[in-house]
Amino acid sequence: MKLYKMEKGKKIAGICAGVADSFKMDVTLIRLIFIFATVLTGIWPGVVTYLAAWYLLPEKEKFEETQKNTEE
Repeated sequence: MKLYKMEKGKKIAGICAGVADSFKMDVTLIRLIFIFATVLTGIWPGVVTYLAAWYLLPEKEKFEETQKNTEE
């Protein structure tokens, strides 16, 4: 299973929306888990992880296009 970010349902960058879509879970649950984990780890690890995911993860449309191209 690959991760991607989504425009639909995004609040900031679409990271939690993409993770929720990938795992077929509710986006609110993913957001709460992320916030809880970020607070427990002292804020900065969560912020750095989110920023890295924002930069590294492709948009869902680009991800699907890449998947189609590799299947052909």
